[in-house]
Amino acid sequence: MNKLLLKVVLYFFIISSSNLAFTQDEEKLPLVQILEQIEKQYNVKFSYETKTIRGISISPLYPELSFSQVLIHLKTATQLDFKILSKRFIAITQTQKLIQRLEEVVVINYLTKGIYKTNNGAVEVDAKAFDILPGLLEPDVLQIAQNLPGINSVDERISNINIRGGTNDQNLILYEGIRMYQSGHFFGLISAFNPYLTNDIRISKNGTSALFGNGVSGTLTIKNSDDIDDKFKAGLGSNLLSLDGYAKIPIGKKTEVELSARRSFTDIVASTTYDAYFDRIFRDSELNASSNINTVLALDERFLFYDFNAKFLYNIDSSSKFKINLLNIYNNLDYNQIFTNTDNNFQETRSALNQVSYGASTNYSKVFKDGLYTSAEAYYSRYNLNAKNNDITNQQLLNQENKVEDYGLRLDISKTIDNSTVVRGGYQFNEVGVTNFEDVSNPNFTSLLKEIVRTHAVFGETERYSKSRNTYIRFGARISYFEKQKELVMEPRFAFNQKITDHFRLEILGELKSQSITQIIDLQQDFFGIEKRRWQLANGESVPLIRSQQISLGLSYNHNKLLVSLEGYYKNVNDITAQSQGFQNQFQFINDIGSYTVTGLDFLINKRFNRLSTWLSYTLSDNNYNFDNLNDENSFPNTLDLTHVANASFTYNVNDFKVGLAINWHSGRPYTRPLELQNLNNSSIEYTKPNSSRLPDYVRADLSASYSFKVSKGVQAEIGTSVWNIFNQTNIINRFYTLDTEENIIEIDNRSLKFIPNFSFRLNF
Repeated sequence: MNKLLLKVVLYFFIISSSNLAFTQDEEKLPLVQILEQIEKQYNVKFSYETKTIRGISISPLYPELSFSQVLIHLKTATQLDFKILSKRFIAITQTQKLIQRLEEVVVINYLTKGIYKTNNGAVEVDAKAFDILPGLLEPDVLQIAQNLPGINSVDERISNINIRGGTNDQNLILYEGIRMYQSGHFFGLISAFNPYLTNDIRISKNGTSALFGNGVSGTLTIKNSDDIDDKFKAGLGSNLLSLDGYAKIPIGKKTEVELSARRSFTDIVASTTYDAYFDRIFRDSELNASSNINTVLALDERFLFYDFNAKFLYNIDSSSKFKINLLNIYNNLDYNQIFTNTDNNFQETRSALNQVSYGASTNYSKVFKDGLYTSAEAYYSRYNLNAKNNDITNQQLLNQENKVEDYGLRLDISKTIDNSTVVRGGYQFNEVGVTNFEDVSNPNFTSLLKEIVRTHAVFGETERYSKSRNTYIRFGARISYFEKQKELVMEPRFAFNQKITDHFRLEILGELKSQSITQIIDLQQDFFGIEKRRWQLANGESVPLIRSQQISLGLSYNHNKLLVSLEGYYKNVNDITAQSQGFQNQFQFINDIGSYTVTGLDFLINKRFNRLSTWLSYTLSDNNYNFDNLNDENSFPNTLDLTHVANASFTYNVNDFKVGLAINWHSGRPYTRPLELQNLNNSSIEYTKPNSSRLPDYVRADLSASYSFKVSKGVQAEIGTSVWNIFNQTNIINRFYTLDTEENIIEIDNRSLKFIPNFSFRLNF
C-alpha cells in the first residue's frame, strides 16, 4: 500500500500542477467595492488611506460568513492588517505580517454557525462566532469534534476520541504548540481545555500538513488569541460542576497577558451532575470491587479538578512577536471505604488517584520585507499518573506511576512567492522520556522502567492556487529519524481541492504518518481500572514504531444553504500491539504485533434556513484487525468497530435565544462470548471467536439551550442548560467476563451515562 499511495500522490501532484499552470483568471472586484458591500451588510465602517487599497482586487466573499470570518478572508486575500478599533470601526493598514495560510473556506456554517471547512480538508471553529450544538454548554474542541462525521467516542469519554477507527492515543493534540498527553477532567468525561480564550481550533482527519508528526490518526490544534486588545476583557461563569474565569489584560500598546482558570467544587458540594458522572466512572472500577464481597458501612470520596492557562504576548515591533504559554491540568481522587469483611471484622481501604499535566511553550517570530517568515518555538510537556491503594484485607500496599516528559524545539521558515503560492520548511527535535514504576508489598515486588526516544525531523511543503483559484493543492513531506530505532521514515502528504462547477467540489486527501509513543494496558485493574492505559515508547522490538497510510476521495454540493457531502476513505495502521487495544477476552494477557484496516464512507446533509440549521450525518465503516499469532483466521473485527453511526440534529436561533436537539445512534461494539461448554479443569475462561458478537444498538438524545441578555453597559450575561440522555436510555458500551471466587463466569456490562442535567451562568465584560 505504501507504493500505491506514493504513486497516487505523484499522480495528483502532476495533474494538479498542470491544472494550476493553465487555468484562467476569474472575475474579481476592486477591494473598495467589496468593503462598501461589507459595511452595508454588517453595519461597520472601514478606515484607511486610499493608497493602501489602491489596485487591489479580490474574489467576492460568501454572503453567509460571520464578520470575524470576513476579516480572516480579507487578511488572507489582501495581506493587509485589519484592526478592530471598536464594535463598528476597523482600521486598514499596510503590514509586514505574513499571511502564511492560503486556505479558503469552501463550506461555511458547517453543521452550525462558527464551524467551517477549508479547502485542505480541515474543519475550523471560530469560537467567537460559535452558535450552539445539542448537549453542549460551551464551544469545546473535543466535544465539537465528536459531532463531525467519522469521529466518535465508543465509551462516551470526551477525551477518548476515535477518529476513523483509531484509538485516542493515536491522535496528535497540540495546545499552543504543546503536545498533550492528558486532555480530560473527571478521567475523560470533561474536556480539560478552557474554551473562552480559544481563538483558533483546527481538526484534521486526513491530509495533515507536513508540519505535524507523531500521530497516526487525527490532528487537533488549539490556539488562543495572538492579538493584543486595547481594552480589558473578562468573564466569569459556573455550571453544576465547576467555576471558571478568564481575562485579557493589556499592559501598554505592545504587551498583553491572557489568563483563564477553572476549579470544580465537587469536593465541597455534590450535584446531580456530579453523581451521574461519578457513577459512570466508578461503577465498574476496582474501587467498588470490595462492595461485591463485603458490606460497605461508610464511603468517603473527595474528588476535584482544576486547570490554569496563562499567555504572555509582546509585540516587539511591527514585524516581530514574542509569546509565552503556561498550562496546568489537575485531577485528584481520595477514596476511602469502611466495611465488614466475610469474618465480620471492620476494615478500611484508603485509595488515591492523581493525574496532573504541566505545559509550557515559547515562540519568537519575525517577518521580513521580502515575504520571508521565520519562527522559533520551544516547548515542554509533562504528564503524571499516580495511584496508591492500601488494601487492608489482603495486607497489601500498591503504588503505581506513569510519567511522560516531552521536550521539543521547532524552527520554521516560509516564503510567500505571490498571492497564490507559499513555500514552507523547517526542522523539529523531540526528546520524549517515559517512566513506569510499580511497587507492591506482600509479596514484595518493585519495577522501574524508563525509556527515551529522540527524534529529528525535517519537513517542507508547497501550497498553491491556480490563477482562477478554482484549484488548490498542498503537497509536502516529513522525514523523521528516530535515534533509538535507527529508522528513517519518509511521510508524504497532500491535499487537493477542485471547484468543478459553481456548486460542486472534488476533494482528494492523502498522508503517510508515524508514531513513536502509544498507550498500553498491562492489567485491566491497573490504576483502579479508571485510567488503566499507560504511555509507553517504541523500543524497536516488542513495541515498534506505528505507521499509517490513508487516502480519501470526497465530493460535495453546496448551494442555497444546502450542503451534501460524501467522502470515501481507506486507512491502514501497521505495527500496533495487542496490549494497546485493551482486549478483555482470550488475548488479554497475550501480546502480538499486528495492524488494523478501515474502509468507510462519511455522508452529511445539512440544510440551513435563516434561523434553523438541520443536519444528518452517517458513517458506514468496516474496521478489522490482522494479528498473525492471535487468531487462526488472522482477521477479526476491531474492538472499536462501529459499522453504522448516525446523528440527526437541529439548532434554532432567534434573537438571543438558541436551542439544539440531537439523536445519536450507532450499532453495537464487538465483544467475545465464552463458550457454552467450558473445560471444568481449566481455571481460565474459554472463548468463542474473537469479537464475533455484538452489543445492542446505542441510542441517545441530547438537548441544550442558552439565552443571552444585557445586564448593564458593557456587561453581557448568558444562561444555559443542557440535558445529556434526555430519556435516560440504558446503553451498554462494553461487555466482558470474569470468574468469581467459585470460578463461576460472571458477565459484566459497562453502562453509559444516565440522564445528566446541567446548568450554566456566565458574565462577560
